Amino acid sequence: MSSLLLKVCPNATAKDSAVLQAAEIIRRGGLVAFPTETVYGLGANALDREAVLRIFAAKQRPAWDPIIVHACSIEMAKSLVTEWPEAARKLAARFMPGPLTLLLPKRDIIPDACTAGREKVGVRIPAHPVAAALIEAAAVPIAAPSANRFGGTSPTTAAHVQRDLDGRIDAILDAGPAEVGVESTVIDILAEPPIIYRPGGISREQIESVLGPVQIAVRETGDVAPPDSLESPGLGIRHYAPRARLVLAKGERAMATAVEQLAAQGEHVGLMLPNGWLGAERLRGCLVFSWGQFNQPAALAARLYAGLRWLDEHQATVIVCPTPPAAGLGLAILDRLRKAATPLNSGLSE
Repeated sequence: MSSLLLKVCPNATAKDSAVLQAAEIIRRGGLVAFPTETVYGLGANALDREAVLRIFAAKQRPAWDPIIVHACSIEMAKSLVTEWPEAARKLAARFMPGPLTLLLPKRDIIPDACTAGREKVGVRIPAHPVAAALIEAAAVPIAAPSANRFGGTSPTTAAHVQRDLDGRIDAILDAGPAEVGVESTVIDILAEPPIIYRPGGISREQIESVLGPVQIAVRETGDVAPPDSLESPGLGIRHYAPRARLVLAKGERAMATAVEQLAAQGEHVGLMLPNGWLGAERLRGCLVFSWGQFNQPAALAARLYAGLRWLDEHQATVIVCPTPPAAGLGLAILDRLRKAATPLNSGLSE
């Protein structure tokens, strides 16, 4: 049976009938996909272990990959953890609601399934009005990873969710496209110095303007043996990946060389093409997704997953994508591309 599709205004409140219907599904232990400012999430009552386990089953997500818990207020977020240090207060004052997740020691009310057995839980307050309304109406915190099959390209529209999870979840709240387009930044503020485990919608530079120096976690990616558990979502074996093989290129010249070589090998080449790159002759026979201005990382982030999905849907066998500088939101884009690239192509084409 198909998942129930509930269309809502992007500015819907907790009194909207569709939001109330979705909240009732959450309260009775069901699964609802809903929009956040980053991507669409797959939500369940974060205090209900059996409901959380249904998320893992629907996504085919391994138990070692933890799930972020979403709150609708600072008060609710504080109720989920045993500590709210000064660093949390400062970051929350600046960036919450918003695409920032804090790793903090969890209270016992949070099931171990949410945290992959670890003592810290990721908590965030989404900025999307519909996400906030759903949590408020449900009156419980909502555990929610991205609403797609595990390891695949994250969804930024309800249509993406339908293609991946229709019939596997109870309902989808459709409020139009997500705006940020890449997931939240995940940071452990109790580490010395604080560690960003997943770059995201709040940049390293923005965080350092509040906390001072932070470090970026480095973990090998690729098809390797699974870990016992991960500190943060998005750290594990191949993530965010399209079905097509993904080749990364450093700059326009490297992209042109990759296109020429792959076309000569008989590949159906798809391109994540910045505006003004490559001449018409080089584009002949290629699938082209117009990615936007390469010097505008916010626009690139918003269209990243939509582009990868579009090229997949049009049967590209390989996708060539240039990589932005590792600064600001470009770091989050680069993180996603490196984790999505297949092992043989995880290095950048020169």
